[in-house]
Amino acid sequence: MYEQNVIKIEELTQKQNVWRSSTINLIASENVLSQRARNLMASDFAHRYAEGHPGERYYQGTAMIDQIETSVTEAVKKLFHCRQADVRPISGNLTNDAVFSTFIKPGDVVMVNSTPGGGHISHHRAGSVGKYTSNIVNFPLAADGYHMDVDKAIEYAKALKPKVMVLGKSLFLFPEPVKELAEFCQKSKITLIYDGAHVLGLIAGGQFQDPLAEGAVILNGSTHKTFFGSQRGVVMSNFEDADWKKVDRATFPGASSNHHLHTLAVLGVAVYEMLEFGQEYAKQVIANAKCLGQKMYDRGFKVQAPEFGFTQSHQIAVDMSPFGNGAEAAKRLEDNNIITNFNLLPFEPLSNVTKPSGIRIGVQEMTRFGMKAAEMDTIADFFKQILMDGKSIAADVEAFRKQYQRVHYSFDSK
Repeated sequence: MYEQNVIKIEELTQKQNVWRSSTINLIASENVLSQRARNLMASDFAHRYAEGHPGERYYQGTAMIDQIETSVTEAVKKLFHCRQADVRPISGNLTNDAVFSTFIKPGDVVMVNSTPGGGHISHHRAGSVGKYTSNIVNFPLAADGYHMDVDKAIEYAKALKPKVMVLGKSLFLFPEPVKELAEFCQKSKITLIYDGAHVLGLIAGGQFQDPLAEGAVILNGSTHKTFFGSQRGVVMSNFEDADWKKVDRATFPGASSNHHLHTLAVLGVAVYEMLEFGQEYAKQVIANAKCLGQKMYDRGFKVQAPEFGFTQSHQIAVDMSPFGNGAEAAKRLEDNNIITNFNLLPFEPLSNVTKPSGIRIGVQEMTRFGMKAAEMDTIADFFKQILMDGKSIAADVEAFRKQYQRVHYSFDSK
C-alpha cells in the first residue's frame, strides 16, 4: 500500500545525489565525507545504543563501540593538544547547550557576538543561551564590523560583570581576540567559551588560532564544516578531572542519551584524516578563500573587509545590494547550480533577516574536491556572468563541476 511512497523517497534521494554532485557548493557550514567515511554510515551501529562512557555503559553489547570511542577521543586530544575531550554530542547546537547549561545560571549576564556581527543563533535569546538567561549583551563592534572593539568590550564587562563570554561566530572571517580577553576574564572570574563550529578544521590544521592555548577554557563546535566529519559535535578543555565532570554530566545525560554510534565511527575516520592531512587542507582552504575574495573584488563585487585581505578563514562575505539583496542573489545563483546562503552583514537591522544585503561563501567543500586558485578564478567569473551579465549558465557550471568528483585530503586513494 505504501511502497510507492518509499520508492518516491528513494528516487528523491538518488536525485539529490546526482544534482549536488553537479553543483558548486559554497555553503559555509557544510562539507563532504570521504568515501571511506561514508562507507561506515550504514553499519550495524545505526541500530545500537551505548549510554555512558566506554567500559561504564548502561547497555551490554558495546565492546566494539567502546574501542572506537576511546580511539576517537584520544585522537581528538592529540589533534587539539588538550587534556579533555568529549566526542559524544550529536550536534554542534547540542554541544553548545551542554556547555551553556554548565556555566550559565538564571539571571547571569552573558556577552556574545550579535547576529549582524556574525553571532550564531544558539548564542542569543531565541537559542540555547536564552534558555538559561535573558541578560544577553552584544560585544561592541569595531568600525569595520568584522572585529570586536576589545577596549569597549572590557569597559562594558567591568560595568556589567558578566559570568560568561562566548566567542565564535557564524559569519566568521577573522580570529577572535582570545588573548586580549583571557587575562581580564581570568582576573574577573568570567568563563571564556570559544564556539569553534565553523573554524574547527582550520584550528585542527594549525592555521587559524588555538583558542585553548590562547586562554579560552572551553572549545566546542560541530564536526562537519571546515572539519570534514559526520554531523556531530565535540567539546574540549584543559580542565582538571574534577572540573571536567560538570561538562561531562551536561553532555550525558544532560544533552543526549545514546549518541548515534554509526556517525561516531564515521567521525573517527575524519579525525584520523585530519591528523594526516589537516595542515595541508587548512592551508589550501584559507588560500582559496583569499583568492576567491580577490578575484571577485577584481571583477567589481563588493567583497567585505578588503583592507584586511577579505578573510583569514574559509569564508568571504559579499554585499549583494547592487543585485537586489542577498536572498535574490542566492536564488539566481542556485538556479545556475551555485549554492550559497544569504546573510546579514554587520550593522544591518534584524528586520532584514529574510532579505539581508549579504551572502556568505565558504570554500571548504570545493577545496576538498581538489579546487585551487585557477578554479577560484573560474568560480568568480561564474558569479560575474550570472549576477552582472545576467546570463544563464547552469550547464556550464555543471560541466565544470563534473571534473571535480574525487575527494582529496583523505585515505580514499589508499
